[in-house]
Amino acid sequence: MKNIKKIELLQNKEEILPGFSSDFPYISSRAEIDKYDGRFVPWHWHKPIELFYIESGVLEYYTPKNRLSFSAGMGGFVNSNVLHMTKPISSYKDKTIQLLHIFDPELISGCHGSKVEKTYVMPIIAAPQIEIVAFSPDNCKHADILNLLCSIFKLSDKDLGYEIKVREILSQIWLMLFDLLSERLYKRSLYDKNDERLKMMMIYIHEHYTEKITISDLASTAYLSERECFRIFRNYLHTTPTEYIRSYRLKEACRLLAHSHDSVAEIGFSCGLGNSSYFGKIFKDYINCTPVEYRKIWQNTHSNCPK
Repeated sequence: MKNIKKIELLQNKEEILPGFSSDFPYISSRAEIDKYDGRFVPWHWHKPIELFYIESGVLEYYTPKNRLSFSAGMGGFVNSNVLHMTKPISSYKDKTIQLLHIFDPELISGCHGSKVEKTYVMPIIAAPQIEIVAFSPDNCKHADILNLLCSIFKLSDKDLGYEIKVREILSQIWLMLFDLLSERLYKRSLYDKNDERLKMMMIYIHEHYTEKITISDLASTAYLSERECFRIFRNYLHTTPTEYIRSYRLKEACRLLAHSHDSVAEIGFSCGLGNSSYFGKIFKDYINCTPVEYRKIWQNTHSNCPK
C-alpha cells in the first residue's frame, strides 16, 4: 500500500494513477488528506472504481448530485467517471487518513462482453443515478462490505497468489454491492447532458486560469447561454462560475507557494490573481493567512518542495 500526499491530474482533470497497469489494473493507497495542497482534493474523475475506508478523521465527499460525510470507520464506493471532490471537516489536530482501492471493473468482469460484465458490472457502472454509496458499520450488510474492504489492506503483494486473493475479495464486495443496489439499478434515470457540459467548462477553466476568463467564453465552450452556465454551476457545484474560477486559481497558488520558490508577486500574476496587494487580500479571505505565512507554514512542515 502506497502512502500518498497529493493528487496528480491530467489537464482535463482526469486523475493520473501511478502504478496502475493493464496487466493488473488495481492499486491500494493510504491518503493523508491533511498533507494535500490546500488540504482538500479538487474536482476530478477517473474511469476506475473507487472503494475507500476512513481510518481517522471526517471526510466530506461532493458529487454533482450528492454531498456525503464519512467519519472514521465508514467507507464508500465512487462509480466510474463520476465527478467528485473531497475535503476534511475535522481540525488539523485530527488526522484525516483514507485507505483506498482503485481498480478497473475489468479486473472482476474478465474479457469485454463476458456474462459477468453484462449481468453484474455494466448495470452498475452505466447507471447515472448511482454516483456514490456510503457504507456504515451500524448496518449489518454494510459492515460485511467494510470487513472485506479492510481485509485486502492486510494482504501483502509479496504473498503467493496476492493478485488472485485481491480479485476474489473485490468480486465478493461487488456482488454484495450489486445486491445492495438492486432496487436502484432498475429505476429509470435519464442521461444528464449537463454533467458533460459541466466537465467541458471545468476543463476550459483548468486550461485557461492564467488568462482572463469571461462568462461568455466559458458558456460558449459548452454551447450554452450565460444564464444556463450560471444555473449548471449553481445546481451541480453549489457555486457560481466566478467563484469556481477564483477558487481554482487560489488552489493553484497554494500549490506554487508550497512547492516552488517563485515570489508571491510572480505567483499572483501567474495564477491570474493580479498584483501582490489584491492577491494577498483574497488569499487571506480564502485561506485565513497571508501567502507568506502559508508558504512558511507549509514548507516548514513538509519537506517535499522541489529543489
